[in-house]
Amino acid sequence: MTRKHEYVVARLVVRGKKFEILVKPQLAYRFREGDKIPIDEILVGDFVYKDVRKGLKASPEELRGIFGTDDIRKISEEIIRKGELQLTTEQRRELLEMKKKQIVNYIARSAVDPRTNTPIPPTRIEKAMEEARVSIDLYKSVEEQVPKIVKAISRILPIKIAKALLHVRIPAQYSSRVYSQLTRMGDVKKTTWLADGSLIAEIEIPAGMQAEAIDRLNQLTKGNVYVKVLQVK
Repeated sequence: MTRKHEYVVARLVVRGKKFEILVKPQLAYRFREGDKIPIDEILVGDFVYKDVRKGLKASPEELRGIFGTDDIRKISEEIIRKGELQLTTEQRRELLEMKKKQIVNYIARSAVDPRTNTPIPPTRIEKAMEEARVSIDLYKSVEEQVPKIVKAISRILPIKIAKALLHVRIPAQYSSRVYSQLTRMGDVKKTTWLADGSLIAEIEIPAGMQAEAIDRLNQLTKGNVYVKVLQVK
């Protein structure tokens, strides 16, 4: 996205006072989104400024008064998480595109066509978002934005956020290994271990993940699995 030497200002205003740091934009954005990136890889320099352009640094006393510490790294983490990145137009465009893809994928995994209770392809979701002229907030989480976006595109595309309940039967030779995978796929609602070591389970997953979950179970059992969709709600 950006050349390694490029950097931007991250700014946070607290109690009417402005605090700024220099950061690598993509790493800072990913950190803000929840990626575990060492703060030292994000920062450009070791200072917190009152005004980067004028080179005015905040004093340790000012930092302790506002943040309760003068630890540059702890303060920088707070500025990145709660503040704003002063991005160029191109940087903002590329990060918005990244956020849009995250939202499309989230909706595709979580939603179904209510007429058929089947998943909706990401391309159809993306097209509906464009037709509805959905605006994406760079600084709000995917989960925060999805309800509003689903409501907007529902005028164009029949859609609902739903969960699917799957009934699964797994032969004994695969049951132990597959059970550990079930807990990662979704919420295991019920399990019954039979005398021969086979497993019967019910698992709730995001409705859009039905095909993905069934494919995964078939891979784990080499096709020796029975899966039935009990309900979508």
